[in-house]
Amino acid sequence: MNIFPAIDLFSGKAVRLFKGDYNQMTIYSDAPEKVALYFKECGAEYIHLVDLEGAKSGETPNFETIKKIIEVSGLKAEIGGGIRSEEVIDKYINAGAYRVILGTAAATNPEFLEKAVKKYGDKIAVGCDLLNGKVATKGWTDTTNETGEEFFARAQKLGIKTVICTDISRDGAMKGTNLELYKNLSEKFSINIIASGGVTDMSDIENLNKMDIYGAILGKAIYTGNINLKSAIEATK
Repeated sequence: MNIFPAIDLFSGKAVRLFKGDYNQMTIYSDAPEKVALYFKECGAEYIHLVDLEGAKSGETPNFETIKKIIEVSGLKAEIGGGIRSEEVIDKYINAGAYRVILGTAAATNPEFLEKAVKKYGDKIAVGCDLLNGKVATKGWTDTTNETGEEFFARAQKLGIKTVICTDISRDGAMKGTNLELYKNLSEKFSINIIASGGVTDMSDIENLNKMDIYGAILGKAIYTGNINLKSAIEATK
């Protein structure tokens, strides 16, 4: 299993939200590139970056910060948050992104998603953010009527290789990840699943690893010291 330490960006700072609530934000660092270098020192190969402002607006306000993180760290960066046009996809790929994550666009604009997958192939991943079993959009401020399984079936049909699946109710809550959700999806679909939301301690890491899940995103648990990043990476190699 691959470990994806995460940096969520707001106004150029590394922050964390509680259950996706922009009003419950904790700032962890004014220098996100230094956080990324720490991840690299711990043995990380990948990094998961989210532009929280972009997720709401569809713009790229943290682009320069993201570009700096990629240049300074040399980590394989997957980037999400407001990527809703080919222009923005090109912008991030040209800045060295390993892959970009389509979230709102994947949920609400199937034609754009299909076109992007045909053009960029494995450079495109999609985000399946679930609130009460339904796909959420626009920085988790709206929800659709599509279920997680319906979303996964659509993604698989399009030939998408990687889905980042977040249980919003667990995100930042430090109450453990939704193992049942990932087990169910991994048994039904032949897609690389990256588990996101609520990965709290080493037992979560060990259980996901046993399931042969492709990856896990570590956010708040690293910042609070609940999980030692180096130990998590070594345990999953």
